[in-house]
Amino acid sequence: MSRIGKNPVSIPEGVQVNFQDGVMTVKGKLGELTQKIEDIQVVIEDGMITFERSSDKKDQKAKHGLYRALVNNMIEGVANGYTKQLELVGVGYRASNQGQKLDLAIGFSHNIVIEVAPEVKVETVSDKGKNPIVKLTSHDKQLVGQVAAKIRSFRAPEPYKGKGIKFVGEQLRRKAGKSA
Repeated sequence: MSRIGKNPVSIPEGVQVNFQDGVMTVKGKLGELTQKIEDIQVVIEDGMITFERSSDKKDQKAKHGLYRALVNNMIEGVANGYTKQLELVGVGYRASNQGQKLDLAIGFSHNIVIEVAPEVKVETVSDKGKNPIVKLTSHDKQLVGQVAAKIRSFRAPEPYKGKGIKFVGEQLRRKAGKSA
């Protein structure tokens, strides 16, 4: 049995969970998320959600842990939210935002302007002497990660000087460069 799938998910205070016709709906103070669930039985009782599978087929074993993790992420998201922070490392790299438009100056001949999804809150921090930081916040873990990966893909960190867009706290593999 899946070790992740066996663990029950607890429902915190202020979160409503509803399961009807194969669709799990989770509502909380930060928003509402839905997820379609197939081939797995869901039992909601006493503030706990358990996931059970009917057989030991390979696809059911895979879905058992998957759906448990997805529902847990949904509950965590509507209760607390998720935040990703990106750091712009490089001389002259700047970031600014006007509402949901993120403007990045990252060494190209033109600025890159991105219209971020309305579910994701964008904030930029530019302190003198420090690298600019872009903060992305939302209740949807998948969407925050996707937007952060898209922004990072415009200028991924290079291994010699470490210039580019990286996640805060990310460890980069550095190379030595030319030997004299």
